Amino acid sequence: MEGLLSLPEPFYKLLGYINTGGVVMIPLALNSLIMWVLIIDRALFFRRLYRKNMDSRTALTHISDNQMPDPARYKGIVSMLVAEFIQRRSSSNRLDRFILDETVLRINHRLSDHLGLIGVLAAMAPLLGLLGTVTGMITTFDVLSIYGTGNIRAVAGGISEALITTQTGLMIAIPGMCMKGILERRASILKKKIAAVGYYLRRNI
Repeated sequence: MEGLLSLPEPFYKLLGYINTGGVVMIPLALNSLIMWVLIIDRALFFRRLYRKNMDSRTALTHISDNQMPDPARYKGIVSMLVAEFIQRRSSSNRLDRFILDETVLRINHRLSDHLGLIGVLAAMAPLLGLLGTVTGMITTFDVLSIYGTGNIRAVAGGISEALITTQTGLMIAIPGMCMKGILERRASILKKKIAAVGYYLRRNI
């Protein structure tokens, strides 16, 4: 009990907020948690691919020498392409061009991982909030049908549930959609970069 009493006041306010919102707040919280875990994962992944990149000529030199990129020096998306291509290359230049194309496609597909799911989770949040609005209004009408306007506190509880879930759904959806747009732009830039490098390497191997 002493441990519970020592918790900070904002924690109790958060619990009260969730309790007022009703059962719909649980899937809303899970939705938000999963969405932000995926957003952070993608943001860190893209950040790593933007850093310590090698240029096209350096990539060609590594491929010509069959030399894996030094992970302490190169960590960007171009070094990822070079490393994966060297691991999968053959002894035929013609076949290597197809392997290089496939490697570019594989990396492009990896750049799009989870972005669709982030969009789905962001779109689901206001729908879950709307569900909470419906359940809150049902609670309100149930109270009115039993007590009429004699129990204002119970009526206010139903209205609060309806408004809080709607507010929470929008608070989750708006930043989620903004982050999805930012991540998609970063993925698009990386895809263009890897396509340009892949085209240069294909012409010279």
